[in-house]
Amino acid sequence: MYEEEPSAVVPGAVLWRARGPHGVVLPDGCMDLMWTGGRLLVAGPDTGPHPAGEVPGRSFAGLRLAPGAAPALLGVPACELRDRRVGLADLWPGPEVRRLAERIAAYEDPCAGLEELARTRAEAVGPPDPLPAEVSARLRAGQSVAAVAAGVGLGERQLRRRCLEAFGYGPRTLGRILRLRRALALARSGLPRAEVAHTAGYADQAHLAREVRALTGATLAACYAAPPDGANSETPQPSGSRTTA
Repeated sequence: MYEEEPSAVVPGAVLWRARGPHGVVLPDGCMDLMWTGGRLLVAGPDTGPHPAGEVPGRSFAGLRLAPGAAPALLGVPACELRDRRVGLADLWPGPEVRRLAERIAAYEDPCAGLEELARTRAEAVGPPDPLPAEVSARLRAGQSVAAVAAGVGLGERQLRRRCLEAFGYGPRTLGRILRLRRALALARSGLPRAEVAHTAGYADQAHLAREVRALTGATLAACYAAPPDGANSETPQPSGSRTTA
């Protein structure tokens, strides 16, 4: 079972709940706060497919934060968490995390506790840096790295450094991941493969197939046949926005 809904409290975030057999999680440019077995965890940004079962648990609750939003809340550059799942106690003082875990355990719905944790933290750290949202929007629109850098008033080396801190990887990798997300969504809407490749900005179907293989470890046909995507870093058999294959 998997379900998700937009957060009404944390802008751009998605709440999710999952239990059951595990699948494979594909990169989406996001980071998640997770709750399972009385533990608080963080899923860093992925660069390739991850087995959801690498974090043991039968039932999960999570808050998927918008691309680039998590590092400011966590106080840790995204690149330090790339392709990792870590306990929040590895990032924050143990006594503080234990207090937070006790609070979340008191909620009937742990998602509400995660939402409150993120809201409180956001208030403490102040307004978000607008750069990650602008960069991801420009990359989704198909702009080149050079055009993105010029548009946000940075050199390409500065842009790469800021992207590593915010997203966990450079703008080229982020652009590839965001383009793949769009392609898979288009494919599952029933659009023919040639139109998917053209609309998502690939040179041709072969280019699309190579990128799918590189980023998901699966064939294009397998991704077409997979159930609709899920949304979190450890979601079994999802049906929302973070893909499993």
